[in-house]
Amino acid sequence: MGELIAQALYSGLLQGGSYALIALGLALVFGTMRIINLAHGELVLLAAYIAYTMESKLGLGPVAAIPVALVVVCVASSTVYLLVSRIREDREINSLILTFGIGVILTNLILLVWSADVRSTSSSWLQEAFVLGPLYSMRSEVLFFGVSLAMMGGLWWWLSRSWYGRAVRAVSSNRDAAKLMGIDPGRTELVSFIVAGVLAAFAGVALFSYGVIQPAYGAALTVKAFIITVLAGVGSIPGVLLGAVLLGVAEALTVTLASSALQELAGMALFLLVLFVMPNGLFGAAGRRG
Repeated sequence: MGELIAQALYSGLLQGGSYALIALGLALVFGTMRIINLAHGELVLLAAYIAYTMESKLGLGPVAAIPVALVVVCVASSTVYLLVSRIREDREINSLILTFGIGVILTNLILLVWSADVRSTSSSWLQEAFVLGPLYSMRSEVLFFGVSLAMMGGLWWWLSRSWYGRAVRAVSSNRDAAKLMGIDPGRTELVSFIVAGVLAAFAGVALFSYGVIQPAYGAALTVKAFIITVLAGVGSIPGVLLGAVLLGVAEALTVTLASSALQELAGMALFLLVLFVMPNGLFGAAGRRG
């Protein structure tokens, strides 16, 4: 039993890293604009299908698909922002409806182009076992866990050290005051969506590398990203990592000790428990400081 629990904790840790990569883009846009992009999961899925196409049609590995996925997903993410920016009244509510509709459209476009079949990578290198003492995982899980940590470090550096990162924090804190300091809120929000697109592209390629994909999976990805964002507290990058790891470990332990049918229930139970004890999330106060 001890070995099973240790393996579940290890698998949950790696899964949490992947969840964090998926949630970072949603958390960034939510923290900047107070907008929940309900099409974020579909953007991640779009990158995953681009990786599938590059592998199945051109024989290139998923990693080689990253440049193409970056361009396509960033353009799609920018288009979502341009549509959202047209909203003049009740921005939060109307953006929810708009991005939900965009997500439905993207799901059906993916279904039309790639069909409803379940897809997964055929790369034997990515699927080979990575042995760490008594613990096992796929090589792709370890690889993209490292990528996830690197992306979070890069995002933290960008938000804290770069001019645009500081502008994003300023707009999220006080939009009117940011204008008085010479910051263009519209351009800053567009940059946030582009960065969210970059994160979604990496997350999608990672998703295709270690798991299976299908068109209807986008909504589930958005829900997981939203749960992690709320668990973390608005705008907290360390909170995203901790929330994602907690979710991954809770799901892995549930599958190991109970049943895979209860996996999603475990995530929702964790979500409700954290909100009951800490309504602002794990790092809510830190998130407001940026």
